[in-house]
Amino acid sequence: MRVSPLLDQAEATAFEAPELFLQSVPRALVHRAAVSEVLVTGLQRVSDDHFRVGVQWPRSHSYYGRVAGRWHDPMLLGESIRQALLIISHQAYEVPLGHKFLSSSLTYGIEPDGARLTERPAHILLDVRCGNIKRRGRTIAAVDLDVDCRRDGILIGSGGISAQCVPETSYRRLRGDRADNVPGLPMPDAVTPQLVGRTSVFDVVLGDTNIDRVWTLRYDRDHPVLFDHPVDHVPGMVLMEAARQASLAALDRPDGLIVSCDSAYAKYVEFDSACLVTATPRPATDGGPRSVSVSFNQGGATVATCEVRILAV
Repeated sequence: MRVSPLLDQAEATAFEAPELFLQSVPRALVHRAAVSEVLVTGLQRVSDDHFRVGVQWPRSHSYYGRVAGRWHDPMLLGESIRQALLIISHQAYEVPLGHKFLSSSLTYGIEPDGARLTERPAHILLDVRCGNIKRRGRTIAAVDLDVDCRRDGILIGSGGISAQCVPETSYRRLRGDRADNVPGLPMPDAVTPQLVGRTSVFDVVLGDTNIDRVWTLRYDRDHPVLFDHPVDHVPGMVLMEAARQASLAALDRPDGLIVSCDSAYAKYVEFDSACLVTATPRPATDGGPRSVSVSFNQGGATVATCEVRILAV
C-alpha cells in the first residue's frame, strides 16, 4: 500500500474537491436498491481514463459499523471501490444500466489512522486510474481500476478491482439454468456472534461445523445490506465478510481491525450446494498485523480466496 506525507496546501485543496461531496449519486448507478447503501457522492473526470470519485463514510452504518469504537470499518473502502467501478463504467464509459459486472478480484488496504472516527462523516476521495480496457463499440467490455484513497489530502490507502461488463442477454446465456437462482438451502447454525465481531446472529455469515478453523458459508437473502437486491449467486462482498469473520475467529481477535483484504474469485459461489470456508493463520512476525489465508471450496473446487491482514486491538 502506498502512503504519502501530508500534501502542501494547494495540492490538498485540489484533492479535497468539496463539490464531490454534496449529495449521494442515484442508487441505480452503483447497483443499490436502498439509498442508505449508496456511498458515492460525486464523479470527476481528470483525463480520458483518470477519475476522482467522492465517497462519504457514515459515522455509523447498519452493518459496516464502528470497529472497537474507534475506527470506521475498512470494509467500507472495499465497497467504495466496488461502487466506483460501477459509476465510472455507467457515467464515463457509457455502459448501459442492466449490464452485469463480473469481478475477478477486489483488493484494499488502509492505514489505521486513516480509518479513525471523528465527530463528522469521513469524506474520502478515490483517485482512480483505469487500465487494461477492452472496448465494445462506444462502451467497454472489461476494465481494471487502480485506486488511491485520500482523506484530508493524505493518502491513507489503496486498492483495485478487475471486472468484465456483460450485457444481460449474454449473462443469461453464460449462467444458463442458474440465471434465476435464489438461496434455497437451509441455513446452518451460526457461530456465536461475539466470536466474529458481531452482536446478532442475523449478521453472521459462518455456520458451525465443529471442525477447527473450518466453517460453512451462511447467508440470509433477507439481509438488507448483504443482499440489498436480488442476485443469482453469493456476492463478492459476502465472501469478503466471511473471510473477515473467519480471520477474526481463527485468531481469537473479535475486535481486530482488517487493514487489508486481497480477494480473488475463480468461480461463482452458487446457492445450491454448501461452501466451506477454511482459515489458515500465517506465522506471527514482529507484532504487526497478522495475516490469514481464507479459501472457499464448493463442489470439490476452490472457488475464491482471500488474504486478510488483521491489526489486533
